[in-house]
Amino acid sequence: MRIKQIGVVLAAAAVFAWPAAPALAASRIIPLDPATGQQPENITLEPDGSADLTFAYTGEIGRVTPDGRVGVLARIPVPADGDVPVVHKKLFLGGIVRAPGGDLYVAVSTGTTATGLYRVRPGSAPVRVAALPPSGFQNGVARDPRTGDIFVADSFNSTVWRVSHSRTTAFATGELLAPVSGFGANGIKVHDDAVWVSNLDRGTLARFPLGGGPGRVVATGLGPVDDFAFHGGTVVAAINQENRVVTVGRDGVRTILSASDGLANPTAVAVRGETVFVTDGAYFGGSPNLLQATLAANTCSAAFDGSVTATTSLPAVSGTEFANTRYGVVG
Repeated sequence: MRIKQIGVVLAAAAVFAWPAAPALAASRIIPLDPATGQQPENITLEPDGSADLTFAYTGEIGRVTPDGRVGVLARIPVPADGDVPVVHKKLFLGGIVRAPGGDLYVAVSTGTTATGLYRVRPGSAPVRVAALPPSGFQNGVARDPRTGDIFVADSFNSTVWRVSHSRTTAFATGELLAPVSGFGANGIKVHDDAVWVSNLDRGTLARFPLGGGPGRVVATGLGPVDDFAFHGGTVVAAINQENRVVTVGRDGVRTILSASDGLANPTAVAVRGETVFVTDGAYFGGSPNLLQATLAANTCSAAFDGSVTATTSLPAVSGTEFANTRYGVVG
């Protein structure tokens, strides 16, 4: 399907409203400004409750304070010759993670040799600490709290990169991380002695042991799953195109937030205590925002260690179609 036709497909999907289970309370929406490029792609939380966000195409890392003020922490230079694969923007900021000392690590794609993992240190200019392939789409970022190693999900190259003391190696590769025709490995977290990775095209969540060994799929049928977080042993995941946030546990997949709650292409999730934070990129409709909600007591199901299959999903849109609309490339 040509890109000009994609908007019609997604317009039909966008008006389908998933009902949310009565699992959340006291939603709060902090609006962001699309006119200045404030389309949030990922999130990490500060000790004081502030949320640090990557804005996809501006090179800016923003901070939203607990009282709702939005500011800019740092700017990563946008290369004049940048051409990120598929989305054909000069720059794309993907995942962000915070180290205990306050340093932020951000995945940057440019389609040039400037692509890599950058450190953002308060009061200093961003510095690239590891080069990553310009042919890739560097997406989610996670940190191993025991070693300080950083993991980056490469959506195009079917790889999770491991950056350890500025040395970069392929931690995992293969079909579980591969795209079908658009975006593969996407969100990533370190949890329970493993690296967990979502695959947007395949609608799956896979688990790779930190100590080595093959990965395995632990959840299927999720739809276009983007970033995710853990609440105890339960996964809380953003299902981007379907405008849903779901929980994934041994008793299945449940929708806890939907478009009726204000979701507009949810891109990332963070959980602290009983509060869930959701970034909405609004790449093809709606308004970008940071949504906060309180998890109710019945929100999270039992942790899972086997396989979960979702039983409901929107009619599928092909990976190529979604790859070109997920990040607003419609026209």
